Amino acid sequence: MLETTLLIAILCMGAVWFYIGNKSATNLKASSNVKLHSLPHYHGLYLGLISSLPSLVIVLTLMIGDDYIFAKMILREIPKEITDIDNLNKLIAVEQIKNVINGMNFITPPIWVSDAAEVWSSWDNKLKIIMTTLGVSCSIGFGLWGYQNLISSFRARNRVESIVLILLAISSGVAILTTLGILFSVAFESFRFFAIIPIQEFLFGTIWNPQFEGAERAGSGQQGLSEYGSLPLFAGTFLISLIALVIAVPIGLFSAIYLSEYAKKKERAILKPVLEILAGVPTVVYGFFAALTVAPLLRSTGFSLGLDVASESALAAGFVMGIMIIPFVSSLSDDVINAVPQSLRDAAYGLGSTKGETVLQVVLPAALPGVVASILLAVSRAVGETMIVVMAAGLAANLSLNPFDAVTTVTAQIVTILVGDQEFESAKTLSAFALALTLIVITLILNLFALQVVKKYREQYE
Repeated sequence: MLETTLLIAILCMGAVWFYIGNKSATNLKASSNVKLHSLPHYHGLYLGLISSLPSLVIVLTLMIGDDYIFAKMILREIPKEITDIDNLNKLIAVEQIKNVINGMNFITPPIWVSDAAEVWSSWDNKLKIIMTTLGVSCSIGFGLWGYQNLISSFRARNRVESIVLILLAISSGVAILTTLGILFSVAFESFRFFAIIPIQEFLFGTIWNPQFEGAERAGSGQQGLSEYGSLPLFAGTFLISLIALVIAVPIGLFSAIYLSEYAKKKERAILKPVLEILAGVPTVVYGFFAALTVAPLLRSTGFSLGLDVASESALAAGFVMGIMIIPFVSSLSDDVINAVPQSLRDAAYGLGSTKGETVLQVVLPAALPGVVASILLAVSRAVGETMIVVMAAGLAANLSLNPFDAVTTVTAQIVTILVGDQEFESAKTLSAFALALTLIVITLILNLFALQVVKKYREQYE
């Protein structure tokens, strides 16, 4: 609670410094009749940023790192007979102390746990005092230091742009580091899985049955009862995504063409928001719709036609998923088509082209990169969908390309494996990371292929 109040106080002090800087620059301009290098609000922004950013960095660093530092320091307060055994006991001991501090102990803790919790609490109180002192003093100190620079020749705009540029670079770096962290963490756990299960068995195996663990399998040559062939999962993912794209891409693209090229302004103002409502519907609602309405309808229709349609089929899940991702195709494609210069259309009309020929041979080729981007977004959304698959397609890992059969996807299995308390040393749990890594690699290859197609077409068009 104190940390949140402190952060709000620092931001409020930054707003006060912004007002002071803006007001002082305005008064300086009015009193001396000199031309400022930068507008007054840049002086205010400079003071606001220079006073609040260092304080925020210090406070956030202390807030994030205090648990790690205290956990290392508290080991000196734990009896030797506990900490000398192994790292697991150290972690358990630290968690016991945290539970006492947070009031989550349901039994009387040992004396050493209570004593260590008191020491930890005293450290925490001291840290809060230090954090408050440093945050407030840095905000005031840096604000006063920046206030001394408020002269007519001060390049406040350049300083503000430099600070913003640094913030943008840091944001980009955080995004890149986060991506690398995800990749490395998934890859590390995947390599642990491949040390237990051969990679060729995982990639080309046709049976997925991780329910029974064969702990003796690694290094002993004995065949366990588990089967980790991922082909049924990727086949199900491909089948359901393909059905979804067959539904979403034509409808979404045709809708975008109609809205951007044919619809009147009143029609567009009504139809586009109505179409985009589909993107705001929760996926669990789509799952209920697929399980309670679409799947029974397809089963009864198939039965009347003499077809054997499973109660949980890939067709039901893919159909509803296609409806869900229509806005991802239509909205982005509509924006891209509208961005095509009107001069291209006028040139086509001047050469005698009809409306349809202009759209087909001029507008769509010019908007192709954006259209492909919208389709890639729809593919990513379809591949990553879980709720609809669980509720409408089931969890049966069947190696089948028949849309009437029950299948499952990679993401549905990942969720199923990681639900509840799991032992991260088992092949069953580690297989979720192997599935995730394989899915990332496949998605990356598809994106690179799509980019090459767009590049080739764009060069041909130019």
